[in-house]
Amino acid sequence: MVQSKFRTLDLAYTAIGAALIAICSWISIPLTVPFTMQTFAVFFVLLLLGGMRGSLSILVYILLGAAGVPVFAGFSGGVGILFGNTGGYIIGFLLTGLVYLVAEHLFGENLWVKIAALVVGLALCYAFGTVWFYVLYTRHTGAVSMMTVMSWCVFPFILPDLLKLALAVLLSGRVKRMIPGLS
Repeated sequence: MVQSKFRTLDLAYTAIGAALIAICSWISIPLTVPFTMQTFAVFFVLLLLGGMRGSLSILVYILLGAAGVPVFAGFSGGVGILFGNTGGYIIGFLLTGLVYLVAEHLFGENLWVKIAALVVGLALCYAFGTVWFYVLYTRHTGAVSMMTVMSWCVFPFILPDLLKLALAVLLSGRVKRMIPGLS
């Protein structure tokens, strides 16, 4: 009998990671530009669970939302959200996970490698989501410059997302030491 490399505990952690991302997507911080804690959860889940389980958690989260489960921001769900103007950012979370997974595989478990991978993954998420937004917005609303789209969708979120990354680094290290099977 062949033993699976992905154990029941891995499935449980993956499900918990997807649930955490959903819960954090519902938490909205009302500032000049409101933002959710969704990005924090993506960072936290990857740091806590590792590249494979973390990326699978992100995938499960996206698939749940695509199936109509209200896991996205504002208790929304459905393929309409994913194929809407901001859906590229949600899909971009998976790219962040994949960058993290590859960096972890190639360069190991060094904290600075993990942080660099998350920053690169976030930049890729921004790029993918912004191009997605730009294409859909200009198709349905009219011409707008890429710089305008970036001023709406990227610039206001850079500092909050970097703060969320720092918080995820601080908390994940502490939580990881308290939970068995997360080595």
